[in-house]
Amino acid sequence: MLRHLSATCAALQRNQAARNRRQAALARNDTRTWQVERRKRTRHLIELGGLVLKARVVELTNDDRAIIYGALVWIATKLQSHQGERARDLWAAKGKETFDAEWHEEQNSQ
Repeated sequence: MLRHLSATCAALQRNQAARNRRQAALARNDTRTWQVERRKRTRHLIELGGLVLKARVVELTNDDRAIIYGALVWIATKLQSHQGERARDLWAAKGKETFDAEWHEEQNSQ
């Protein structure tokens, strides 16, 4: 009887795992508009978080969310000021320069 109970429990676990895999596959292939938009938004947020990590902001602030948020608010305020265009141009140039330097560094290390 114990052997049958163990076999039944194992079969139930396999069934649940299969059901979970199927639901995950369906979710990945869900093409409803709201689901597609949600995935796009999630990807966008992950990419922005990656930039925060890449710039070492988390490391430099000891993962202090108040400092990071304050810095982002300061950036937004600066962009809305009369110096916004100049700041945008300077920051864009610095970002492009850094991306290019990292790309060249990756190419040289391969």
